[in-house]
Amino acid sequence: MKKYAIAIHGGAGTILRHLMFTEKENMYKQGLQDAITIGEQILKMGGSSLDAVESSVSSLENFPLFNAGKGAVFTNKGTHEMDASIMDGLTLEAGAVCGVSNIKNPVQLARLIKEKSGHVFLSGPDAEAFAHKMSLPTAGPEYFYTQERFNQWQEVKETDSYQLDHTDKKENSEKKFGTVGCVALDQYGNLAAATSTGGMTNKRFGRVGDSSIIGAGTYANNNTCAISCTGHGEYFIRAVVAYDISCLMEYKGLSLKEACDFVVKEKLVKMGGEGGLIAIDSYGNIELPFNSAGMYRAWKNSDTELQIRIYE
Repeated sequence: MKKYAIAIHGGAGTILRHLMFTEKENMYKQGLQDAITIGEQILKMGGSSLDAVESSVSSLENFPLFNAGKGAVFTNKGTHEMDASIMDGLTLEAGAVCGVSNIKNPVQLARLIKEKSGHVFLSGPDAEAFAHKMSLPTAGPEYFYTQERFNQWQEVKETDSYQLDHTDKKENSEKKFGTVGCVALDQYGNLAAATSTGGMTNKRFGRVGDSSIIGAGTYANNNTCAISCTGHGEYFIRAVVAYDISCLMEYKGLSLKEACDFVVKEKLVKMGGEGGLIAIDSYGNIELPFNSAGMYRAWKNSDTELQIRIYE
């Protein structure tokens, strides 16, 4: 069997062990395990990295504890605005969507945009119209409603502030950057990446983060690496994080680890940007760097056992 590898994330930030109930921690880990198992089975059976990342991210979108799809946070208007993107490292083709409210799995819409729309990036109601034309599953606001997300919104909806997924009253410094993503290398040597998010609680003015922006939150190139980011999106956009790592590898000859460590632990830190990413190169090396207290993550390749981590 040829080598394959896969990694997923469910967000990063100040994830504090003493604030995490054991039962909830186990739920997060189960969600990660279910998602990566789906993608890993596709790779193991000779499927494509593109199918693997789409399937794993769809699973994470269906899991209400993660801020994507069903678990998406509330905007200032009390709605949901979801973003997603996907990229094929073989062809450099990509699809992205932002500001959709009724699409169950935005990553699936991103895939269809890449393959069927003739474009790369669609937004808002017209993107939803395209999804309807493609017969993608949709749902009303009740599907995306969770009590925990609603309570988070109630805390800040009358203010001008926003929350990065969740700020716990008991620990004002706790920030969770709610994004999910997957990167994979298949047995044919092809890389792919996908990312999906519900954005920031109480976000307004049609704010869009890095998750749907190719080169900022998502990037894949067979010559270098596949990247999916999670963090304070404004900084990841300004630093063009995902593409920057690829460029450091392609033009400066850095290894995946060297490029990831420089961008996440030096460049972003100097800018004040917090978060992390998952990365995989064409040799199957996996890196999962973050500059926050934790990141929901899991990884597996054809030679090793499944690993699941939350804290540093």
